[in-house]
Amino acid sequence: MSNAIIQIPVVVNEPVKAYGAGSPERIALQAAYQEMYNTVTEVPQYIGSEEVFSGNKMEIRPPHDHQRVVGYYHKGTQEDVKKAIAVALETRKTWAQTPWQTRAAIFLKAADLIAGPYRAKINAATMIGQSKNAMQAEIDSACEFIDFLRFNVKFMTEIYADQPVSSPNVWNKVEYRPLEGFTFAITPFNFTAISGNLPSCMALMGNVVVWKPSDKQLLSAKVIMEVFKEAGLPDGVINMVLTGGAETAETCISHPDFSGLHFTGSTQVFKDLWKKIGSNIDIHKTYPRIVGETGGKDFVVAHQSAKAKDVAIGLVRGAFEYQGQKCSAASRAYIPSSLWGEVEKEMKEMLASITVGSPEDFTNFVNAVIDEKAFDKISGYITRAKEASDAEVIMGGNFDKSKGYFIDPTVIKTTNPKYESMVEEIFGPVLTVYVYEDDQYEETLQLVDQTSDYALTGALYALDADALALGYKKLENAAGNFYINDKPTGAVVGQQPFGGARASGTNDKAGSAMNLLRWTSVRTVKEQFVHPTDYRYPFLEK
Repeated sequence: MSNAIIQIPVVVNEPVKAYGAGSPERIALQAAYQEMYNTVTEVPQYIGSEEVFSGNKMEIRPPHDHQRVVGYYHKGTQEDVKKAIAVALETRKTWAQTPWQTRAAIFLKAADLIAGPYRAKINAATMIGQSKNAMQAEIDSACEFIDFLRFNVKFMTEIYADQPVSSPNVWNKVEYRPLEGFTFAITPFNFTAISGNLPSCMALMGNVVVWKPSDKQLLSAKVIMEVFKEAGLPDGVINMVLTGGAETAETCISHPDFSGLHFTGSTQVFKDLWKKIGSNIDIHKTYPRIVGETGGKDFVVAHQSAKAKDVAIGLVRGAFEYQGQKCSAASRAYIPSSLWGEVEKEMKEMLASITVGSPEDFTNFVNAVIDEKAFDKISGYITRAKEASDAEVIMGGNFDKSKGYFIDPTVIKTTNPKYESMVEEIFGPVLTVYVYEDDQYEETLQLVDQTSDYALTGALYALDADALALGYKKLENAAGNFYINDKPTGAVVGQQPFGGARASGTNDKAGSAMNLLRWTSVRTVKEQFVHPTDYRYPFLEK
């Protein structure tokens, strides 16, 4: 390559397509959906150059039509995981030395492939496998994933450009090396973009990866690997294994060359992984990096000065988009008594117009929850609320799993601010409302801060400047992503870096340079140009 200080293409957020009736993108998506829905897809493991079809086939069924088999994934063994580690470590010898421009080009090409020829396919896979409607798939598996890929390249170049000052006769430099060893990514079912970002952002920085995706997300995981391969990612940089989660974690974490964990999932699983890493610390060659984004019990607080309709829309969208299966979803709301009547009226009118069903029907706002285990857990909260003395179901409350795992958007109203559904993460289309007296605003802010162990997202609605300032201060540790007069979901890469603290994770902010820095190991280099002629310093003079 000729010598040049190369500038990457200008990076902007990928525009969200509307999918209106008769639009080209809707026609293309419907066609891709039908093709995939009527085809039995086989999902292999990807280990080095091999696509491993084990023959131990596990069914893939859409959550909204669990009687239908749309594919199989080939379950692997811990021998496959050990092989993936070995392949990754061998690949590291060349990948870690690959110029940054080459790495950048691969992932920029992957972004363009998703934006173009793979857009309908990855969205259809997300709709079918994860039961997302067209818009939720578009903002996730297309736009957010594209944004991660493009913005991460931008962040990488900004990191590399950050250099120390030099003094006379000296040139100081820092090199941002990949971590020594291999990294391990564990990804969830609910966001295709997260599943693509966790392994790829580490790979972009020169690391090699063993990736364990959720078995509820494998249609779109397969498309991710197809895109990476077409983009030119060398075999062995990202190795996708389809194995048991606990066993795979044990195999990876107990390896001497384990150098980092990138995790999104439940708080308890993350805590268990952290303990395992700590118990293995004596065998690791280096201190592993640990990055995790876990659960949330995300709040919406309204002040009496807020507009009722703004609050109602924020609650309906924030709580019920993608069936509340977002770690950022609005799950508990605190509404002043003077505002509640109008908010309740607005919400009831909105929810009356919402339909629940298959994402194949574009008029459905709400689709199925991910599986029977989730259905039983979520419906249990609703059933108990119907029988509780300090809570009542005031909207929704119906559920049916005969064809798909469908739960109506449900609102529980409680007189107990520590009622179970105000405290515990549900991860479903259930919102619990606590109505407080207008003159108890400051006390309610303190209640919000102290009710949950989590601190992921939260929203504050108020038009009164003093009320906003007070909430801003009182809730400073209650959410890593804080929204003023907006719903607590929908963080955009490059605009709202995402992550929370407390029990919600390490707050390393996906969608920013902060996260990429975690996957680098810095080496400082000092080069001396002119040397001293004597060991003696002036202070030694008599």
